[in-house]
Amino acid sequence: MLATERPRGGPARPGPPFGGFYCGRRVLVTGHTGFKGSWLCRWLGLLDADVRGFGLAAPTVPSLHGEARLADLVPEWRGDVRDAECLGRALRWAQPELVFHLAAQPLVLRSYDLPAETFDVNVMGTARVLEATARVASVRGVVVVTSDKCYAPDATRAHVESDPLAGQDPYSASKAAAELVVASWPRTAAAPVLATARAGNVIGGGDWSADRIVPDLARAAGAGRATVLRHPGAVRPWQHVLEPLAGYLRLGAGLVEHGERFGRAWNFGPDPVTVRTVAELAAEFGSRWRVHGGHRLPEPELATSPGPEERAELSIDSSAAERELGWAPLLSFADAVDMTASWYARRATDPAFDAAAAMAEQIGAYEMRAAGQVVVPA
Repeated sequence: MLATERPRGGPARPGPPFGGFYCGRRVLVTGHTGFKGSWLCRWLGLLDADVRGFGLAAPTVPSLHGEARLADLVPEWRGDVRDAECLGRALRWAQPELVFHLAAQPLVLRSYDLPAETFDVNVMGTARVLEATARVASVRGVVVVTSDKCYAPDATRAHVESDPLAGQDPYSASKAAAELVVASWPRTAAAPVLATARAGNVIGGGDWSADRIVPDLARAAGAGRATVLRHPGAVRPWQHVLEPLAGYLRLGAGLVEHGERFGRAWNFGPDPVTVRTVAELAAEFGSRWRVHGGHRLPEPELATSPGPEERAELSIDSSAAERELGWAPLLSFADAVDMTASWYARRATDPAFDAAAAMAEQIGAYEMRAAGQVVVPA
């Protein structure tokens, strides 16, 4: 396991809805049809933000964006972040005060098959977003979402924001490069304030991406077959999707309200005790799946060909976000997996399952937890 330098002590418990900051505020989310983008748009809508989306069609079938009917809730402009003209038109249409840039090629294994496309989307796409936002006077802040995999490998400790950046695969390298793009982008008095956000391995209901452990578990569970684990001993900082999104929302408010004070890179990771192996996550998911009405799952199987090598251990230190942004992780490993497994089990067993209502339910439970109230997430 990765070493941690200090235990978490007395984390801040800010009470959403973020002091009312987002009420009526114009916000644009790129990559709004993806898993994290869908959750972020839904939360912004519940905060009464005037949220708009920019991106391509949903990347999976099924998709959370489709099942939650977010196209009915979020006005959108379809386009590719690499298309400067289209992006510029969308920004002039949206006239946002704040931009959350999530559009990306987000899959490590896909990056091996499409390395040039991965760099094009994740690096040049980010540059195009920064160029376009600098030309729209309404934009005051841009949060660029990258990844905890942007760091040069170091298995001795959790990564802090000042650690060296690198990548041992095209995806990781593209996220490190995106960080360098933001850090080197010219700052002018008229330009929006820029920040990057690096989260851990996100899990949650509605993710149907290929070659990710939780979607693989959910698909296998629904079919009553064993999940194939490529790297069961790999250690990752698992966290429910609402945890980093709460950090992004707090960071976005900080950029608008305090400017360059928050214009840098930030980690948003889980408590150190949430850093577990892939096999541990699979076992916990199977246990919680049964609690929520699913049948007993077959024992996972090991892949005969695990594919490209992946980092054995990874963890990030979010002390800066705790100390300066007032953000802290709220959910235990068991909480995060339970919320995730319950989502997929309910979807599989309840013909009346409503994804948009389930999102609102879990967001509400999370907000109550953040406000210090005792609540068990659904």
